[in-house]
Amino acid sequence: MTLKFSRAIALLIIVFACGSATAAVPGVTIRSVKGDFDDVRERVVMALEGRGLVLNYTAHISNMLERTGKDIGRGRQIYGTAELLEFCSAALSRAMMEADPRNIVFCPYAIAVYTLPDDPAKVYVSYRRPPAVGSGPSMKALRDVGKLLDDIVRDALK
Repeated sequence: MTLKFSRAIALLIIVFACGSATAAVPGVTIRSVKGDFDDVRERVVMALEGRGLVLNYTAHISNMLERTGKDIGRGRQIYGTAELLEFCSAALSRAMMEADPRNIVFCPYAIAVYTLPDDPAKVYVSYRRPPAVGSGPSMKALRDVGKLLDDIVRDALK
């Protein structure tokens, strides 16, 4: 087998293993489900509240982009509906920042819920997992935050 052929095979394996380009973004998890945006968003909120967490802020991303797009002459619709749900966990955030005060940049946590204009019946739920960096306690705390995000989205999409 030639070296060029071997590289081409390796590249194909990587492409098929990673799926779409969005799925290959390090630290970002994107899941999707067929359904209604409002229903999926509510299920994410219920999964948060079921853990005793409080939704701090909702960023209405699609509305903001539509409004500001008109102001700057950019009218392409990017999302059908898109919101970013921000929240925190007192216990996990405290452990994360006690382990390393620089971990403040990972708080608050956020989960995006959105649809695309050409397929409003497919709802995407995505989030950034904080990288497990720093000391042992910092790595553990950041992994715990990632697990919380994973669990919330898994429960919401059941």
